[in-house]
Amino acid sequence: MEERVIYEVLRIIDGKPIFLEEHVKRMENSFMIVGEEFPLKYEDIYRIIDSTVKSENKMIGNIKITYCLNSGELKVFFIPHSYPTDEMYRKGVKTILYFGERNNPNAKIINDDFRSKVTAEINENNAYEAILVDRNGFITEGSKSNIFMIKGDELITSPIKAVLPGVTRGKIIEIAHSVGIKVIEEEFSYKNIDKLDGMFISGTSPEILPINAVGEIKLNPENNIIKILSEEYHKEIKKYL
Repeated sequence: MEERVIYEVLRIIDGKPIFLEEHVKRMENSFMIVGEEFPLKYEDIYRIIDSTVKSENKMIGNIKITYCLNSGELKVFFIPHSYPTDEMYRKGVKTILYFGERNNPNAKIINDDFRSKVTAEINENNAYEAILVDRNGFITEGSKSNIFMIKGDELITSPIKAVLPGVTRGKIIEIAHSVGIKVIEEEFSYKNIDKLDGMFISGTSPEILPINAVGEIKLNPENNIIKILSEEYHKEIKKYL
């Protein structure tokens, strides 16, 4: 029987798991999508994470939570992390298009075969991330991130049905609403990337990371909306701490 594992990756800052409540809610949603009962409690997950942080004496990093549906085994452990450099945040990063989609984008389930194929393309093209394009030619998400696009003063992102509901993605949408930036959740064709004023990646490790190129198409990494959202996002983290 194929092993089915639901997982979450969250960031530890100053010894505290950032936005843990949202990560637990998303994990619970992944269980619901695959028709399984969520057997975990927030308090237990927090206690195990806190114990792991203290026993390993790591105040910063990424922690992975995995739950094997076959065996009922829960694991919580630090994983190697790689955060963008200051230069990447300033100058942006290169991405590529990958024509493929996940079988179940809303659930965070380990799929090593899909990940390995995309990673091979990323490495071959010396890119930071791959932007997934579905069978209809619409941008969905990144291979390990969510994608936002900027057109004028509007923020565009894929409909929730087509993507993993990223915790950082949700925070960005909340922040955008709070500062008066219009958010449009709609399908967007990869053929129209050259008409955009900016794009960025969002996720646990990259947070809000500007894109400077999609393949051969160049984009402005210094877009003002990206700067505003990044500043406000870091304010949210400070408040959480």
